[in-house]
Amino acid sequence: MLVDPFLTNNPKAPLGPDALEPDIICVTHGHSDHLGDSIQIAKRTHAPIIAIHEIALLAAQKGAPAEGMNIGGTIRVRDTDITMTPATHSSSIENDSGLLPAGDPGGFIISSNSKTVYHAGDTGLFFDMRLIGERGIDVALLPIGDRYTMGAIDAAKATELLRPKLAIPMHYNTFPGIEQDPQLFKEEAACEVTILKPGEEVEI
Repeated sequence: MLVDPFLTNNPKAPLGPDALEPDIICVTHGHSDHLGDSIQIAKRTHAPIIAIHEIALLAAQKGAPAEGMNIGGTIRVRDTDITMTPATHSSSIENDSGLLPAGDPGGFIISSNSKTVYHAGDTGLFFDMRLIGERGIDVALLPIGDRYTMGAIDAAKATELLRPKLAIPMHYNTFPGIEQDPQLFKEEAACEVTILKPGEEVEI
């Protein structure tokens, strides 16, 4: 599974889009650093794009397989349950005509093989994360870049609400505007934290 595969023109990406062979692609919202290479990869691999209804329609119009959903809904794809959660952010798609509306931003609760991962997408802190945590989260991927999302301190507070077994910081240090020290998040978080460099892996 890929979530928000932003690879082309990403200075931190260790691989290009042609190197990946996913079964499922999840897109949290329409911004170019999240929609990224999704449509190109989906058309090549036939992996369905799972996204908010409006983004799924756009992907289908461009010839990519897509499954639309909305916040609070759950779909099952290839033995994987995918639930879309709220995210406090914005969403639009840039094209030659300007900005197109792209539905609401979201996150995903992904459950497969008795493991549950919460990918928060781009979001600020919100109290309903406590409800998300009641599902039992094995791994939470949380943005810490600040400016456009939570910063390290708010993301650490999110771990108190979510109560995951493990948290992984994301969405930081790609560009100057979101430079952060992930060690601050690790020091303040209410759970175990693994800091990954681009291309590194963690087994859950």
